[in-house]
Amino acid sequence: MGLSLTTQQAKDIKLLARFTQVWCSGHRHQGRTAFPLPGSIRPVQLCATCAAFMNYAVTKRINCPLETEKPSCKHCRIHCYAVEQRALVKQIMAWSGRRMIMRGRLDYLWHYFF
Repeated sequence: MGLSLTTQQAKDIKLLARFTQVWCSGHRHQGRTAFPLPGSIRPVQLCATCAAFMNYAVTKRINCPLETEKPSCKHCRIHCYAVEQRALVKQIMAWSGRRMIMRGRLDYLWHYFF
């Protein structure tokens, strides 16, 4: 995917990719391959199911109608995700966030609580 991302888009996609990769490996999903991310973001190792979710999430983030005033998704007035994907991203963020904080990634505390 060779498109130009804003700094905030790249940051959000990178963060979501990291959370999804922790989720995928933590749940021991099989058949993980490199999932390419847009811009200059390094690929992550994901199974087919997580790759499908990540593709959906990246597309939604790139096409966000509130780019100039983008709040975090949980505080947004427009919810782009379908109900099923919104529930899944909540699970991924909660499960992965706890694990990353326990492993010393204290910088994620800000994202976890806000």
